[in-house]
Amino acid sequence: MISATSDSLHNMKLKQLSLFLENKPGALGAPMRVLAAAGLNITTMSLADTQDFGILRLIVREWEKALALLQQNGFVVNVTDVIAIEVSDKPGGLAEILTPIEDSGINVEYMYAFTLKKGDKGVLVFRFDNPDRALTVLKQHKINVVGQIELFKRVGKTDG
Repeated sequence: MISATSDSLHNMKLKQLSLFLENKPGALGAPMRVLAAAGLNITTMSLADTQDFGILRLIVREWEKALALLQQNGFVVNVTDVIAIEVSDKPGGLAEILTPIEDSGINVEYMYAFTLKKGDKGVLVFRFDNPDRALTVLKQHKINVVGQIELFKRVGKTDG
């Protein structure tokens, strides 16, 4: 359960690295090689593009180390808070999560999925315009947020 303390809310958020990459051959491989050389494994990622550039979003267990290495290698990186939420893997599972969020006036800026599952539940990563308020609403509706510690336990010891 999520307690009302701000420290607890902080622990429920994941740090996501967003890299801005040119939309050209080899641009995706370069940061992958930097992370691989340092022994850093990517827990999950998403890539979106426009005609001129792409945004690579990553969750890495040792995000501070990954951030420093990527910046030292010339990548433009932003750090944002995202929230991992368990979602029932059934018709309407995502709608059940979105209804209280939308009813509270919170906007979903983007989302993407983890490949891991637990039983009949998948895990989705959400970027909300107000992550702290989203956590409060999720708690009020008894929606399970997967915090950093639980997430990395599920992923296993091979990450990081």
